[in-house]
Amino acid sequence: MFIQVIQGRCSRQDEMQAAMAEWEAERGPEVVGWLGGTYGFTDDGLCVAVVRFESEEAARANSDSREQSAWWDRTSQLFDGPIEFHDCTDVTMMMDGGSDDAGFVQIIQGRVLDADALRAMSTDTDSLHRMRPEIIGGTLAIDADGTFTETVAFTDEAAARQGESTEMPDEVREQFEQAMADVRYLDLHHPLFMSRT
Repeated sequence: MFIQVIQGRCSRQDEMQAAMAEWEAERGPEVVGWLGGTYGFTDDGLCVAVVRFESEEAARANSDSREQSAWWDRTSQLFDGPIEFHDCTDVTMMMDGGSDDAGFVQIIQGRVLDADALRAMSTDTDSLHRMRPEIIGGTLAIDADGTFTETVAFTDEAAARQGESTEMPDEVREQFEQAMADVRYLDLHHPLFMSRT
């Protein structure tokens, strides 16, 4: 799997949602290898889109197409400033991956200190279910520059907040601290999803 993360400030959120809906309806069925996407807006106006493809080649073919270029030329104007991209060939599925049934999505970004440990924690399904039963899936995408984007799908925000309040075992907390740094959390209170029908 290949994941592309696109993010930037956006105050024209209704127009951005319309542009995304247009892409899903008109481009989505035509793009070979496109799997789906999760996107939304944080409280402080950051638009984040996590788009999944079967492979880097499929993503590149889409990016290089005339139709995609025309759509992006229009859509990029909806951002308020610089747009950040992360192209990730290093992708790990958490449980069954992202879930369009999620009522709340948290995107965790930071710098990788120990990629192997981070992947191992993301795939330790038994521990995840035991500690955080409200998590229903997710993806971990690591960029070549050493940054990561983890997209975590929850049943709902209330359950996620209750899970956050549970004290993490010292051993697990130490593992997280040793695997990542400069961590920030981006809350999508009203996540939006795109998927191939």
